[in-house]
Amino acid sequence: MKSEQRRWEQSSGWSQPLTTKLEEIPQLVFVFGGSSLVSTEPIFNQLKQLYPKSHILLCSTAGEIINTSVTDNSVVATAVYFSKTSFQFGQVEIPQAEESYEVGKKLAKQLPTQDLIHAMVFSDGLHVNGTALVKGLTEVLPNTVSVTGGLVGDGSDFKHTYVGLDEVAKEKNIILIGFYGQSLKVGYGSMGGWDSFGPERIITKSKDNVLFELDGKPALTLYKEYLGEKASGLPGTGLLFPLSIRLKDDIEKKNEVVRTLLAVDEKTQSMTFAGDMPEGAYAKLMKANFERLVEGASGAAGLTKSSLDIGKPELAILISCIGRKLVLKERVEEETEAVRSILGDLAVMTGFYSYGEISPTAPTEKQCRLHNQTMTITTFMEE
Repeated sequence: MKSEQRRWEQSSGWSQPLTTKLEEIPQLVFVFGGSSLVSTEPIFNQLKQLYPKSHILLCSTAGEIINTSVTDNSVVATAVYFSKTSFQFGQVEIPQAEESYEVGKKLAKQLPTQDLIHAMVFSDGLHVNGTALVKGLTEVLPNTVSVTGGLVGDGSDFKHTYVGLDEVAKEKNIILIGFYGQSLKVGYGSMGGWDSFGPERIITKSKDNVLFELDGKPALTLYKEYLGEKASGLPGTGLLFPLSIRLKDDIEKKNEVVRTLLAVDEKTQSMTFAGDMPEGAYAKLMKANFERLVEGASGAAGLTKSSLDIGKPELAILISCIGRKLVLKERVEEETEAVRSILGDLAVMTGFYSYGEISPTAPTEKQCRLHNQTMTITTFMEE
């Protein structure tokens, strides 16, 4: 596996001349950038001229990662040549969030399953129900295939998110990449680092990812009571106070997941989250613990190494939640540095801050789930 990276910023342009040092043709170019940059022609045209025979994936973000550096409204391009791995691609447009489950199934059916080792999904972050999308994907893909990925971002604006494959990125688009070949080893890990507080409450009324009532009371009213003066900044401040949920029969809380607030409706006093909020599940408010967020990032890196089993990763794709970035602020690079300290110097690191992360819940599992407020890492190496 060989790769090269470059970054574009408004003030300085490309960090390297637009000439490639790779002798081989990279199969994939991962491009993560600001919404206005990946959804217009100039950046795409320049990269297509540089890598005319490569597949170019473009995703809008809430922050771009290259090595341990985190920037905003820039473009990070990572071209990768895999010596023993082949690829297939799926692509669908999602008309509305209610169709996420069927769209997930349709997308998964586009990948041949023979020799399929891993799949990565990059989805519009605003017009999709991530839980339903994941359910559709995993129902069709073989249970021997691991799945990771994320819901792309739009900074803290939550207005437009874009994904594209071999074309300018567009809204309501979802891309699935299939990795094939027995020589490819894939590791993955996902951890949070948030602390829960307040009583655990039962979700008494919801529909898909819209929460209406907790313990029979209007959800938004109750939520605002906990936020106090920060409630005036909703929905933005909601990123700092996610909800953890667990199913009613999960006594040991092993499958607790975190859900990020995307929108509020004052008229119905409801709250829309990035994933499903099933009736009967228990919900509890969470708040940031700075040190534990950084520990969560290094913990996720540790999980990838344990699931990789042998060798050292050559490529790492980091997908971390925008909520973590808003908490860490100017110290956000501490979590990418924590990942580097675990993965070592060999791994080429790239990635982005997202509206939702997709990964198995444990290194021993293959089937994925939607997470929020986590650092999710996918690592690759070829034997």
